[in-house]
Amino acid sequence: MARYNEKVKLKRSDLHVTRMSLGTAALGGLFKAVTDEDGDELVNAALELGINYFDTAPQYGHGVAEVRLGRVLQKAKTPFIVETKVGRVLRHVEGVKPEQWFPDAPIDIVPVYDYSREGIKRSFEESLERLGLDHIDIVLMHDAEDYIPEAINNAFPVLDEYRSQGLIKAIGLGMNYVDPALEIMRNTDLDIALIAGRYTLLDQVAQDNLFPYALAHNIDISMGGVLNSGVLANPVAGATYNYLPASEEIIARAKKISDFLKARGIPPVAAAMQFPLRHPAVTSVLTGPRNAAELKANADDFNFELPTDIWAELEDAELIKRIP
Repeated sequence: MARYNEKVKLKRSDLHVTRMSLGTAALGGLFKAVTDEDGDELVNAALELGINYFDTAPQYGHGVAEVRLGRVLQKAKTPFIVETKVGRVLRHVEGVKPEQWFPDAPIDIVPVYDYSREGIKRSFEESLERLGLDHIDIVLMHDAEDYIPEAINNAFPVLDEYRSQGLIKAIGLGMNYVDPALEIMRNTDLDIALIAGRYTLLDQVAQDNLFPYALAHNIDISMGGVLNSGVLANPVAGATYNYLPASEEIIARAKKISDFLKARGIPPVAAAMQFPLRHPAVTSVLTGPRNAAELKANADDFNFELPTDIWAELEDAELIKRIP
């Protein structure tokens, strides 16, 4: 089985990434404030654990996550791979209400969609400045489902220029939805795709069309949202699914999966963390802990020794779909 800090080479670049990567939405204060001290401890813990792949975005805390991540990586003594996103630029807007998703965000700075060529360039340059680094390895087009033509015709050509100039090493997309992601993949020359929530114990839609296309075109897949924003970790009333209150039907399905796993001595989070790597299209699994303790727990869950036949048992129980 894969271990969390095992490195694997991306198919279309010379980058070697760890099987588990650190996502930084929580580092930017997603749903709940995070102190600078906790943020420093989290990123340092990732480096100490041998994790080398870090994902961030201007949206996360409206720049806060990039600043916090960069502050630690600037002092890193081991090589690392940093990935950020374009498609939104941060702008000062007087009198704006505090961001409900990111309470740590400055109240006068908001992310605004901008898929123009100039917006993509500005986003990249400002991310470099916030990170305080001399490079960004991977750049993803972020949440482009409503900007598909602009992503194909504006954003990708800019990033392709950067890639050909050696300013970045890989181009990708970061999305929550399969169909628009597949449309962009078919009309560009991508190296990687970060797909959130669409290949989990609850939702395997990505394996129908997106994964086969990725395999056929040597596009690596990073899988985020493996807990579907929480319901797989704790399937009770009030749990969230895809960042919104989970329905009774979703909670019931998640609880059935959880009970099935627990009856076999398997922590549900361990199964959820490892599940995406059962598919050959998936290269890395992104986790989004809020602090160092949660990160270490994620690493333990990733390394938990699962029974070799657990996926077949879940298939036979019709709790997950079979791989075509």
